[in-house]
Amino acid sequence: MEYITNSNDPAVHTAKIKADLSNLVNHLRSDIEKLDNPAAKALFEVSAEVLLGLHKAFSDFEQKNEKAWQA
Repeated sequence: MEYITNSNDPAVHTAKIKADLSNLVNHLRSDIEKLDNPAAKALFEVSAEVLLGLHKAFSDFEQKNEKAWQA
């Protein structure tokens, strides 16, 4: 999907943010394999999980799954 920066359609922007979040989650998880420090590994995994929560929030917004998004 091409990202149109001047669009006023929330779907355009949520799709871009979701893609960026997914890329960052993948980056964090691939870097875990490169680390030896257990605390750093935990930080990267927790960060990936938090970002997945944000990704879900954007998906819920798109799908109007939550009452707050139905207004």
